[in-house]
Amino acid sequence: MTPIRRHASRTGHAREDDMKNFLVVGVGPHARRTHLPALAAGQASGLVGTMCGVDLLGATDVLVPYDADDGPRSLPVTLIEPFDSRLQALPDRVRHALDTVVERRSIHAVVVSTEPAYHMVYTRWALERGLSVLLDKPLSVHADASTDPRQAGAILTDFDDIMECYRQTRHTFPQLMVTVQSQRRYHPAFWRIRECIAEVAAETSCPVTSIQSFHSDGQWRMPDEMIDLSYHGFDRGYGKAAHSGFHFFDIVPWLLAAGETSGKELDAVAVHAHITRPGDLLAQMGVRDYERLFPAFAARNPYTEPELRSATRLFGEVDAFISMAYQSRGRTMTLGSINLVHNGFSQRGSLTPAHASLYKGNGRVRHETHIIEQGPFQAIHLHSLQTLNDGTPSADPHAPGNERHVEVHVFRNRTFRPDWVKYAGFDFGTLAATSESEVALPTQESSRRRATWEFLEYLDGRRTREGMSSELTGHRRGATLMAGAYLSMAQQWTGASPVATLDFRAAPEPASAPAQGQVEAVL
Repeated sequence: MTPIRRHASRTGHAREDDMKNFLVVGVGPHARRTHLPALAAGQASGLVGTMCGVDLLGATDVLVPYDADDGPRSLPVTLIEPFDSRLQALPDRVRHALDTVVERRSIHAVVVSTEPAYHMVYTRWALERGLSVLLDKPLSVHADASTDPRQAGAILTDFDDIMECYRQTRHTFPQLMVTVQSQRRYHPAFWRIRECIAEVAAETSCPVTSIQSFHSDGQWRMPDEMIDLSYHGFDRGYGKAAHSGFHFFDIVPWLLAAGETSGKELDAVAVHAHITRPGDLLAQMGVRDYERLFPAFAARNPYTEPELRSATRLFGEVDAFISMAYQSRGRTMTLGSINLVHNGFSQRGSLTPAHASLYKGNGRVRHETHIIEQGPFQAIHLHSLQTLNDGTPSADPHAPGNERHVEVHVFRNRTFRPDWVKYAGFDFGTLAATSESEVALPTQESSRRRATWEFLEYLDGRRTREGMSSELTGHRRGATLMAGAYLSMAQQWTGASPVATLDFRAAPEPASAPAQGQVEAVL
């Protein structure tokens, strides 16, 4: 198909009547909860025209309901036949169906929110047609990535390949944009942390010397659900590191970059992952344990424990504790860990889940911490510790355990620098107060909305390329960490070295990309 050519304004962006219609590829629970409401808000503000969706036959209906700010809505969906995720290009019948939607509905931009193994093939198709892309995380993943080193390494190859496609396409469509929905880059708590790191680095030339990140979401899967429920599951040979791990593979390098100074740029990373798989969970809590805890489990569960072990042998990771050594010119500059937990504290208490996919709800809660040391000069702690709202009134809705709990603690060496404040604390209220608008709340939901809003502003000519927080060009290091984690897992599976050492230099900016018009960027 000939690329769709659009008329550009003086700022290099498409005209208003050409740029508002969106195609959402993949309209599952995540898109209905995140992307569709954000786009509907864009419609209300005049940034988005029409919306339509694409999904697989059998996955959804031709009309998908979702909740918008102004009430329930529905999205028209074109259904396509399933195809193999290992394909490098869309099958002819699928490509023709998508091309028809693009032409008939005058689509300008695409949201890719499919199962991650399909992210690259849809993004490549969109770029070939001159369509800007809002890409969900992770950038890509491959079946059996935790057991096959080739599939693990392909995660990084995918990034390099799509970057080259992006560079080439921008010769024809200089205004084209690919941005990644990495919401922690839009979170006021992480803005504050990055500012603190940069301030101390500028005054001392000391980089971040250690960083520990932890995330648990309490996705309690019972033994039979390991096999029977595949959404955000482990049956494709990958798990937690691909589900929500990319957020941390992304935000850690984003923070480390604030501490890099001349001569101390990070150029390599060594990665070592320790993981648990479903078979390990069965050792922790077996079928007999579940029969004792839930008397009805025996009647529901059709599998013996040996059958469960056999069926899940090649499944992906449930929990992953990953250590990193970040290097510059052969010396270790920063030690780090990213510890990712599905099998953690949960508020699920019933045998039958409230929602069949286990994606949201069902007792899932987020416990997240980051501990950052900048040599002898600064320590930073972020804590976000939640539990489900059980209806119990609280005098402080932002206290630990409540839905809006987030706090940042900053400690500085005032003995060394008397003008430094030795301690500063930021809670939900003060983090929100430092934002420039009421919508910039320190919550994941608000940050996701801002990520989409930034993309819409760019397409409307209100924001420059330089003002984008999460353009594809800034994501090679995150892809490197994710590839390194899976390479470590897969190499251990095959009996090779448990440590994967990779180039950690950031991707160069496209040299041929023309400068954008001068538009003030405001978060």
